[in-house]
Amino acid sequence: STEGPIDINMSEITMEDIHQFFSKDPSIKLGGHWKPSDCLPRWKVAILIPFRNRYEHLPVLFRHLIPMLQRQRLQFAFYVVEQAGNQPFNRAMLFNVGFREAMKDLDWDCLIFHDVDHIPENDRNYYGCGQMPRHFAAKLDKYMYLLPYNEFFGGVSGLTVEQFRKINGFPNAFWGWGGEDDDLWNRVQYAGYSVTRPEGDTGKYKSIPHHHRGEVQFLGR
Repeated sequence: STEGPIDINMSEITMEDIHQFFSKDPSIKLGGHWKPSDCLPRWKVAILIPFRNRYEHLPVLFRHLIPMLQRQRLQFAFYVVEQAGNQPFNRAMLFNVGFREAMKDLDWDCLIFHDVDHIPENDRNYYGCGQMPRHFAAKLDKYMYLLPYNEFFGGVSGLTVEQFRKINGFPNAFWGWGGEDDDLWNRVQYAGYSVTRPEGDTGKYKSIPHHHRGEVQFLGR
């Protein structure tokens, strides 16, 4: 069962450490795929993580997310979608690619779009989907736990497969850092959906400190 606030541990850890730690749990299959043995999961959740060069961040995220999702009794797997080459980062396109690949594996019904540097602070922030798209990361420490603006849809968001198909996925046009979240918000509104967020402190996240090293920011907003 869930416990509420999570003890956040940002200390460095390697993927080898993560593998060794979780390999003791035979219920975790290849690719971080897990499902509860004592109940039928309410949602089958594919967690899509866009990735480039953040090798120190990924194991820190797994350290927190895997136990949290197990406590929430969700069936889940992780899809780390890595961008190669020197082009500006295209977070949105990576999500679209991840979606297509994930659906080849299993008939997932809930999609979580998760930045690698966002660590949930409360395990009652339930990573299932709902009748409306969900913005999980409502309160981020680097924004003083305030929403930067009402249409903000960044960091961690979730849609059912049906919702994602209805809005025609993410826009592929955003090369560089930023912009795609606002476009996604507009697509959600245009499809007749509204966005829900966790109440109170449930939607708190800590961000692993980093710099957009030499990454181009999209300035079209």
